[in-house]
Amino acid sequence: MKIRDLIRGNRSYRRFFQNVAVERETLEELVDLARLSPSGQNLQPLKYFLSSDPALNAVIFAHLKWAGDLKDWPGPEEGERPSAYVIILGDRAISASFGCDHGIAAQSIKLGATGMGLGGCIIGSIRRKELAESLGLPDRFEILLAIAIGKPKETVVLETVGPDGDIRYWRDTAAVHHVPKRTLTDVIVN
Repeated sequence: MKIRDLIRGNRSYRRFFQNVAVERETLEELVDLARLSPSGQNLQPLKYFLSSDPALNAVIFAHLKWAGDLKDWPGPEEGERPSAYVIILGDRAISASFGCDHGIAAQSIKLGATGMGLGGCIIGSIRRKELAESLGLPDRFEILLAIAIGKPKETVVLETVGPDGDIRYWRDTAAVHHVPKRTLTDVIVN
């Protein structure tokens, strides 16, 4: 798959075929991609909490907020929830700050998932303290991001931002998720 096609297919999926399992070995392969990715000063301060267990997934799901622009949607229903999660942690025993390492790692994981025919959603809206307690994480770990992973159950289409400039994503009556993107000319400043 060409990198452009991989990136175009790497969307934020929020509904999944929950009954399609994602094995722990698959999650480990995805984390290995993150492990091999660049890291500021090569500190490699990130650690990963993996879940492909339905009961543990339910615990994680309860601490996440989904799709801020879809005001009337509380998140995926039972049966459409992710079948796995990767929680990206910053290890304060290695560094007090994590720069953009977790963004790089998250993108590597998502691109890997896309290449495997999976989809995901990087989630930053997390009740961190409560989730850390629920997972029994030692205090040295800071929850940075959660990545929901599974077999996508929705269609996501890219379209050009309209003349009104509205960039908010939305769903149509057929539950197709629309994502307006600025043009290349709009994002280059010189």
